[in-house]
Amino acid sequence: MSADRETNHGMTSHDMTHTDIALLLADAADEVEIGIAPYQAVVRGGRRRRARRWAVAAATALVLAGASGGLAVAGLQGGNGQLTPPASTQSPTEDERSLYTAQRTTLAIGMDQGKEWRVVIDVWPAPRDETEAAGQWEAMGNYAYGERPADADDSSDLVGKSSFFVWRSVGDEEQSVTMSGTFGQGDTLSGKDMEHASFPLDPNFAAPHRLVIGQVAMTVQRVGCTWADGTTTQVRRVPRGYDVNTDEQVIRPADGSPTNWFICLAPEGTAYKSVKVTK
Repeated sequence: MSADRETNHGMTSHDMTHTDIALLLADAADEVEIGIAPYQAVVRGGRRRRARRWAVAAATALVLAGASGGLAVAGLQGGNGQLTPPASTQSPTEDERSLYTAQRTTLAIGMDQGKEWRVVIDVWPAPRDETEAAGQWEAMGNYAYGERPADADDSSDLVGKSSFFVWRSVGDEEQSVTMSGTFGQGDTLSGKDMEHASFPLDPNFAAPHRLVIGQVAMTVQRVGCTWADGTTTQVRRVPRGYDVNTDEQVIRPADGSPTNWFICLAPEGTAYKSVKVTK
């Protein structure tokens, strides 16, 4: 589905009820805009089912923000990203060690106003049955204050699906989950399909929306991020294993992900306007 199609839907944390959330998730279409300060996220999707999953993540963040005033996903923030293996009385097999460990890829790092910022993604492999899913669910709970995919209610929802969590951090602040979801079998992007979200760079502030995080098909060579002042940042695809260089935003593979991921950061003084796949 073309990434050029754009529709917007707005809702504030003051107006949102449980009924509103249910309607939001039922009606989530190609593109969704959710929330107000400090956790507003603009989400635009290439395919309906993926956009719905991103809407789940954004709605969860909005509700918890209204209740706690904390980071975007309360209870998921913090930690040094180091995995604590699930408790077990037996030594895990090689396959189990892989299943119960997230694959981490650094998507981008940079300096902004004297502070280092970083965006990373964790991808958990797909369990093959409910026993493996239950073990992975436990492992997720022991990892960095408890990762849970936004579109999974219990461990059975993980069967046959890989899970992803995108984290961002700025300066000495603890990292926080920015978005999460699952990849089902055959759930990928093609052509110019794109899903992306815009955020404040620092999760403690409401605006401006300078940080764009998105995923595209593995064949996409370039993405253009257009800012409110009319300028554009072009990001290019780089191969697996390409160095992560300060302030260089690119499109890169993420270990375990069926899509490539890109980061754009608007220059200071402007903010997100639009994003599209370019030739």
